Amino acid sequence: MQPKPYPMPVTTVLFDLDDTLFDHANTARAALATSTAGLPEFAGTDLETLYQQYSEILEEMHPRVMAGEYTHEEGRRLRFQRLLAPYGATRTDAALADFVQQHYSHYQRLRHPIAGAVPLLEALKPHYKIGILTNNRLAEQQEKLQHLGMTHLVDALITSEEVGVLKPNPRIFQESLARLHSRPDETVMVGDNWHADVVGALEVGIRPIWLNRTASLRPLAHVEEITSFEPLTEVLLTITGELLPAEKLS
Repeated sequence: MQPKPYPMPVTTVLFDLDDTLFDHANTARAALATSTAGLPEFAGTDLETLYQQYSEILEEMHPRVMAGEYTHEEGRRLRFQRLLAPYGATRTDAALADFVQQHYSHYQRLRHPIAGAVPLLEALKPHYKIGILTNNRLAEQQEKLQHLGMTHLVDALITSEEVGVLKPNPRIFQESLARLHSRPDETVMVGDNWHADVVGALEVGIRPIWLNRTASLRPLAHVEEITSFEPLTEVLLTITGELLPAEKLS
């Protein structure tokens, strides 16, 4: 594969965090499986169906939490109250609180990066500025990066909590560029969420790369996509448009 001729050399790579560098989906699946194991209410329940219900509720509730409609703790309790109600589980407030706490403990313990994410950051770090652009809380994402072993590989962490808006709002992308002293035409945005990451980047003139791990239909054919972070050399070439020295990849 030959390098692509981009108008401006890349100096900066922005990444989403959840389900781009951090494997939230499979962590959540594993935590739900562990949390419901042995509970009679969930006997015979299809865990993928349970996860899809969990994911839909989270997608609805998270923006409301970030907007301040609920506290983070209230949002978590309400999510699980809605998730578990159809199964007749946790009928008391104490039982619900206990389930939520156990699930969160499992989720924290089971967290892991997307395959290839850490080697990719390690390869990029000596040559490019790296930013994390995430629709979440600062403290939570700082702790997550530390747990994943990524803190030292990131030059700037920009959260929607700090900026006051969610992706795809241009302000959060503009704040990322300002913190990294970068221009849109020399910056790449890598993310899994088409609307938040790809559309948001396009609106401010940043070249997006869609991490499409689920083989979904690509809405815009001209937007580049990758399906994983492996093999590393091919992903680096797609992101940067250049071949890095072999010794830097060892």
